[in-house]
Amino acid sequence: MIAVWVALAGSAGAVTRFVVDSALRARSGSSLPWPTVLINVIGSLLLGLLTGAVLFHDAAAELLAVVGVGFCGGFTTFSTTSVDSVRLIVARRYGAACAIALGTLATTLIAAVAGLALTAVW
Repeated sequence: MIAVWVALAGSAGAVTRFVVDSALRARSGSSLPWPTVLINVIGSLLLGLLTGAVLFHDAAAELLAVVGVGFCGGFTTFSTTSVDSVRLIVARRYGAACAIALGTLATTLIAAVAGLALTAVW
């Protein structure tokens, strides 16, 4: 049954990502994929918070599976970041491609650590 909940949460995460990304791109005049970066940072922070809740506060491991693996897995997207970076390379915007690729990696790691740290002290 947990697999069904993970699948449903993953679907909800993917739909949420699509809606948020579309809304942010419509408002942003930038050619850079900032909405994807923001979505990945938010998802990483949420995953850090969930992991910390399980590790430090005895939250149900099923919560991490359903919301962490399911929703966050569907919400965040490494593949879109990769494609966005390749598109920038094709457009010969090498600096922007590196900034997006490396910046996404750095900021998502920082967000996940921040989520863990917040739950460790709460």
